[in-house]
Amino acid sequence: MNDALYEQLVARRPKPYDIPVRILIILLIVAVVILGTPFIGFFAFVIAIILGLLAYYLIFPKLSIEYEYILLNHDMQIDVIYSKEKRKHKLSFDIQNAEIIAPKSSHRLDSYKPEKVYDFTSEDPSAKAYGIMISLEQKNVCIYFEPDEKMLDHMKQWMGMKLYLD
Repeated sequence: MNDALYEQLVARRPKPYDIPVRILIILLIVAVVILGTPFIGFFAFVIAIILGLLAYYLIFPKLSIEYEYILLNHDMQIDVIYSKEKRKHKLSFDIQNAEIIAPKSSHRLDSYKPEKVYDFTSEDPSAKAYGIMISLEQKNVCIYFEPDEKMLDHMKQWMGMKLYLD
């Protein structure tokens, strides 16, 4: 078998509100302990511990995100990895069904009107992002991602004239 497998990991750039959100959550927990202790005693510590666990397992992982692109021949899978621990599958599709793959800034994408847009990029303005226009589940969808040169070479084998590199 001559299957071509390529994987790429792209870390999302931290957003400006990531650190303030972490600080505010920690301040909230400290405030619950300090302000709650005179009124409800030891129960304030229990509430603070519960809030801390909820923040640790539900909020903090969403602030550290990486995207993994897996290309097996012409099948692409995109997963999101939270805090380098938890993986969640987001999309799978056949790139041969795509109408066009072009740079995000290209005017070739202007004529397409997607019903839904997925952004799986690092949100770094200097990175070269591409858009895939494809029909998924009876909807026109635009998927933004950041392939490197090797992934683009793999995609070019399957896409031909539908892949624009300019």
